[in-house]
Amino acid sequence: MTRLADAFPAHRAALVTFVTAGDGPTPAILDALVEGGADVIELGMPFTDPMADGPAIQAANLRSFSAGTTTAGIFAIAAGFRDRHPSIPLVLMGYANPMLRRGADWFAGQAARAGVDGVICVDLPPEEDELAPALTAAGVSFIRLATPTTDAARLPAVLSGASGFVYYVSVAGITGLQQAAQLSIDEAVTRLKQATNLPVAVGFGVRTPEQAAGIARVADGVVVGSAIVDIIGRHGADAPAPVRAFVRSLANAMADARKVPA
Repeated sequence: MTRLADAFPAHRAALVTFVTAGDGPTPAILDALVEGGADVIELGMPFTDPMADGPAIQAANLRSFSAGTTTAGIFAIAAGFRDRHPSIPLVLMGYANPMLRRGADWFAGQAARAGVDGVICVDLPPEEDELAPALTAAGVSFIRLATPTTDAARLPAVLSGASGFVYYVSVAGITGLQQAAQLSIDEAVTRLKQATNLPVAVGFGVRTPEQAAGIARVADGVVVGSAIVDIIGRHGADAPAPVRAFVRSLANAMADARKVPA
């Protein structure tokens, strides 16, 4: 939890990057994300029915399964990352089935032992949440999702038990295909920050340095996933170098976009 808290400095937005575990040379790609300037890494757990994900991440899941990725393998990747990068936060992102099939306590314990800092579960509503208490007890943050349809009545339930940061899904749809208007993002971030002291990171549909810079002026973090996954899909085993270059372009653009005081 300390690593996550330190990853969101007051003077600038954090760059949060996503890749799918087992899609391409994952350890080298994770190293490239750090070398490019990512502040937080989200490692996706492939799933057979990724209802929130668009074509890019769906294809990455299929590539990962074809490579033989397992839950044990994902934790091994996470543990290796922690050994190489002791100060960079690592967040697992995925769906409830792989996380809960052996029980919430088992998953939380494995995550903690692998050095995972946080978990995002896309399809587990607060009313049915058995994962957050287990993760909290294990010292792992449970990061909740807010969306454009999360109204004032619903927001307290979404934020209950949340830690690490709040992930604002800026479009009502799947990853990678749509882009929210900057004004709607500005308004949503303002509303969320009035309801929580946690950092607010904005994702879904962020594909260019210019988009990342615009969001960085108002949010505490910017999440980029599908654009990176597309690069991995195009370059395969040779992906680390172009991933590093793209992430560096995002980090540079965001560094020049000073946050607007609240």
